[in-house]
Amino acid sequence: MNVSVLQALVSFALVSALLVVMPGVDTALVIRNTVARGRLHGFITGVGVGVGAVMWGAAIAVGVGALLAASETAYTVFRIVGAAYMVWLGIGLWRSARAIGAAKEGDADLEPEAASLWRSFGRGMLNNLANPKVGVFYGATIPQFIPEGVSPALMGTALAAVNAVEAVIWYGLISLGAHGLRTWMRRRSVRRNVDATAGTVMIAFGIAMAVQS
Repeated sequence: MNVSVLQALVSFALVSALLVVMPGVDTALVIRNTVARGRLHGFITGVGVGVGAVMWGAAIAVGVGALLAASETAYTVFRIVGAAYMVWLGIGLWRSARAIGAAKEGDADLEPEAASLWRSFGRGMLNNLANPKVGVFYGATIPQFIPEGVSPALMGTALAAVNAVEAVIWYGLISLGAHGLRTWMRRRSVRRNVDATAGTVMIAFGIAMAVQS
């Protein structure tokens, strides 16, 4: 690509922004953690997603994306592992929703769920890393935005970092919006429905990943 580094970064930012704002499992997890644990946990979950994006970019730079695109076996193994993680996470959210619904306190407000920031960060990062479609997207797009004469490893990581910043900003805004509704969202019935919905999204996405050809 015969453009400057700045032009490549800006062009990629416009393309990758579409990936960030599309609703999906990362969005569902950020909203869920904001509702269950608080605004900071929602934001940190988004940071984890962003770090996962940078790790994908670095992996693409060393050829992992090409491997996933070229090797059906490697892609299938990664896809099944990622699908299993999504389903496992979704089942955990379903169990949480069931436990909330089985409580005897009616529709009383719930206290924030106890969890460390590291756990929220890790869930966000693993959520991103478990999706091989992110790797395939990067593998298909990043090489198109590497200027001539620039290190593919450095530029690939820089492009992924641009996408990570976009993700952190976007999910930060989502967590702020969800936190603004915290009084309503702390109601037991709402928390139950949020967990059940997020769990359904995770499981559906995992099953779709597992059965795709």
